[in-house]
This record gives sequence, structure tokens and C-alpha cells, in this order.
Amino acid sequence: MSIFFYFSAAIALIATLFVITARNAVHALLYLIVSLLAIALIFVLYGAPFAAALEVIVYAGAIMVLILFVIMMMNQGDASVEQERQWLAPAAWIGPGLLSAILLLLFLLLIGTGAHSGDVHYVGPRQVGAALFGHYLLAVELASMVLLAGLVGAFHLARRDNPEAERPGHD
Repeated sequence: MSIFFYFSAAIALIATLFVITARNAVHALLYLIVSLLAIALIFVLYGAPFAAALEVIVYAGAIMVLILFVIMMMNQGDASVEQERQWLAPAAWIGPGLLSAILLLLFLLLIGTGAHSGDVHYVGPRQVGAALFGHYLLAVELASMVLLAGLVGAFHLARRDNPEAERPGHD
């Protein structure tokens, strides 16, 4: 099982390094998805398939697609259309595709050999919910307050310069 961990961790580190050094936001997102998939495989290795599923669905799925759509929808003219063509060139997919193929091979080998069925204690949704809303309730509430503060901060940063002009009834 340790060889699977080391390969997955190496892929996560390599992909994360490419996230940090990528010049294009779309390339960075592709590598971030690969990194999150590698971390999900590590979760499966250590008996947390529920956490792995959440990692894939919530982070690699929903949030990355949302960020990708925001980047693509902020079209700023013909120059950005050409830049998007360069971002989506087949050469941009070679690195993330190769790392994802290695992850898929590791996952298939893991399932085929049953290497994850050793001394691992599986944690299901019931145990996660009991821990989050039991022992870690204060941490969950503090995290929700931090997220709320980030949401309010993002709203204030994104609003227009003159909010009084936007209100109905003001001339």
C-alpha cells in the first residue's frame, strides 16, 4: 500500500508545483484538478472513501468547473479569444493527461490487488457527521464564520464605486 501512497503523493506534489508555476489560469486549474484527484486517491488508500468522493465531487468537480466558467466568461475581446485557443491547445493537456493516466492506473491496480483492505478502518458518512457536529462543532462554526466573512468581503470588493447611483429612487 505504501507504493501507491508514494506515487499518489508524488503526483500531487508535481501537479501542485505546476499549479504554482503555471502562467495561464486554465493550465493551473488543470493541474489543480490532478492534484485534488491524487489527494482523493490517498483518502481511498487510508480508508476514507467518503472523503475521497467529496474531494472529487466538491473540489475537483464543482468548484473547478465554476472557476473555469468564470475565467472563460470574462471575455475581454479578440485578444482573450486567441489566448483561450492557446490555453485549450492539445499541448496544454499533455502534462495533466499523463499525470491523470498514472493516477487512473494506480487506482485500477489498487482496486485489482485489494491493497487497501489491510489494517485500514473505514470511515463513513455517519462517523464524519458525528465528528463534525459533535467533537469538532466549534471548529465547524468558526470555519463557517470565516467563509461568511470572505463572502461579505468579496461582495464589498466587487460592488461598484458609487452604490448610491444603483439604488432605485435616486436621481
